Amino acid sequence: VLLVAYMGYVGLGAGVLQALERPAEVQAAQHLLQQHWELLANHTCLRGAALQRLIEGIVQAYKSGITLQGNTTSLGRWDFSGSFFFSISAITTIGYGNLSPSTVAGRIFCIFFALFGIPLNLVLLNEIGQLMLLGVQRCARRLEEVFHWQKKASLLIKTCALVTGLLLFLLLPPLLFTDKEGWSYEEGFYYSFITLSTIGFGDYVIGMNPDRTYPGWYKNVISLWILFGMAWLALVIKFCINFLE
Repeated sequence: VLLVAYMGYVGLGAGVLQALERPAEVQAAQHLLQQHWELLANHTCLRGAALQRLIEGIVQAYKSGITLQGNTTSLGRWDFSGSFFFSISAITTIGYGNLSPSTVAGRIFCIFFALFGIPLNLVLLNEIGQLMLLGVQRCARRLEEVFHWQKKASLLIKTCALVTGLLLFLLLPPLLFTDKEGWSYEEGFYYSFITLSTIGFGDYVIGMNPDRTYPGWYKNVISLWILFGMAWLALVIKFCINFLE
């Protein structure tokens, strides 16, 4: 019964997403094809095969973090700040997919780094989550002692912890992303949840716009936000699991 419910839920998601996203995909593909033919028609010196190779080269370079800026290229995804953020996304299993090692040595190192880093990350998240839970329980006991509440104290503290977590990890960070990335609030909120839930589609990633200048503390602060936000969301998900079970 659980398996049937699971497959039915996934099938429902697939149907809704197909209905919502398929028309936009078809429209984007038609628009791209139209632009391709217009470019070849307006610039007869271009050849289709050469243009295709250039497009493939640009796409591959973009995946590696290199973009064209006039007659120069922009670098910076593999500086220490970018590498630190990639390391966080690797061991937290977010795996945005917008950046990956291109050298054999880098890929081999990434395997062993994640092999030991993922358990280390899970242990740390568990400890952070336990500390959060312990703080909530202590506050509840304190309220019970002072005001002689019983069930009300526990419910009140859990509600406050949930609201505080929502503010710190989901509702306020999009304002920072709006300022630093130029995203809308909805895009920032979407990125926040997709990141903290470790889904990590990679369609929105911080610090990747070559036209913007980011402060040095930006990615480091976001890395800490990811760590504590994942611990908080894990507690919420654990509550949902207990409710479903």
